[in-house]
Amino acid sequence: MDKQEKNNGEYYSIDLLHIVKTLWKRAWVIILAGFIAATIGFSYSNFAIEPTYSSTILLYVNNSSFSLGNTSFSISSSEITAAQSLVNTYGEILDNRTTLERVIDKAGVSYSYQDLSEKIESSPSNETEIMKVTVTTNDPYEASKIANCIAEVLPVRISEIIDGASMAVVDSAVPVLEKVAPSVTKYTAVAMILGLLLAVVVLVVLAIMDDTIHDEEYVLKTYDYPILAKVPDLYDGGSKQYGYYYQKHKKANN
Repeated sequence: MDKQEKNNGEYYSIDLLHIVKTLWKRAWVIILAGFIAATIGFSYSNFAIEPTYSSTILLYVNNSSFSLGNTSFSISSSEITAAQSLVNTYGEILDNRTTLERVIDKAGVSYSYQDLSEKIESSPSNETEIMKVTVTTNDPYEASKIANCIAEVLPVRISEIIDGASMAVVDSAVPVLEKVAPSVTKYTAVAMILGLLLAVVVLVVLAIMDDTIHDEEYVLKTYDYPILAKVPDLYDGGSKQYGYYYQKHKKANN
């Protein structure tokens, strides 16, 4: 099957069958490229990237009447949307510079508050009044220590800002030794796929740029010229012509 493309006033023929045959003959190249890329991805994710660990605390947001500035709020346990909004408000207070600096001092870590902010995620847990705070660092014990310090600092900080507000610890943080990143399987699979695709692209480009006449069928399809003669391959060990040439040449030497 041929596809005609016009470029600068000339016609070029792309033999799709030739491309498929090239890929089939060079299948070992594609497989080797995928294997090498997968090995690189596995090695990179296993040895070059420092693993990270997460630790989580759960805090209950007390739904009661409180005032923020000159505005009063009353939240009941049935108003889930309002409770989630309150959780988001507490999350913003947690991400505040003053709060984070208190956490840093209490945990005795050397992060700046900007760096620590990037390591903390907070969100409502399963659309409830429970606030979920996750700390991710390169040390599982450090992550749990920072999370538990947040559980001590955040309720005090919130009570200083919002009158009548309170929080209770539902679940404290514990060290989790199972790393959350990087995923060795993911890196290996992605690298293998990229290696396979790169090999296929290179072989397709080489096949398209190959203007060698491989057989009479290529001439007929590409140039539409009649074939007047065909020169046999005298060096083909499996052909009769080579055997005849070899015997004739041997007799002449004798």
